[in-house]
Amino acid sequence: MNADRKGFGSSRFLGRLRTGAALACAAVLVSACTILPKAEPVDVYLLPAGEPAASPRSAQQSLPISLRIARPAAGVHLAGQRIVVIPEDNLVSIYKGAGWSDPAPILVRNRLLDAFRADGRIAALSSDERRLHADFEIDSDLRAFQTEYRDGRPEVVVRLDARLYRPDTQRIVASQRFEFRQTATDTAVPAVVQAFGGASDRLAEAVVEWVVAVVQ
Repeated sequence: MNADRKGFGSSRFLGRLRTGAALACAAVLVSACTILPKAEPVDVYLLPAGEPAASPRSAQQSLPISLRIARPAAGVHLAGQRIVVIPEDNLVSIYKGAGWSDPAPILVRNRLLDAFRADGRIAALSSDERRLHADFEIDSDLRAFQTEYRDGRPEVVVRLDARLYRPDTQRIVASQRFEFRQTATDTAVPAVVQAFGGASDRLAEAVVEWVVAVVQ
């Protein structure tokens, strides 16, 4: 009888010990959850677009070719959605609390598509999202899509190495480097974003003129 009571007391003691340990673990987990860092709120920016440089051409003025525009390749620091800034030589950083609506290569590809549509001289357009037949394709590397500081002022730099080639033969028809810089009116992010829009518009206009001149 005493042995049974002793065993019963031991079991009850072990049960209380297990319960206490479980509660302690739960308390640790709860306290751990409360010290995790909160997600940083991010303002999402679209790439601003200016007014089209000219009215679209008529169908009679369009070239009888099809063009596919592929998303540019980019390094790790340019492949995401954060707005990149290089405050000093070789130091890559980002604007805290701000980001693009899409990764930078997609923004550039879409800006090129918009420019070709607005121009109208090449009516048959597609992107790499749909692998439709195309007579020509623009393949490119996005080398810069960032803000750099010059004399204490932010300057947007957009640099694209473009290649125009025929998909059926894989032959490069022409290649060209494009670089455009635009100084922001202010160091605030909205002003920097506007400068990105201006530099991207100039890039897209130059690429359109280059491609049309090559294929004509």
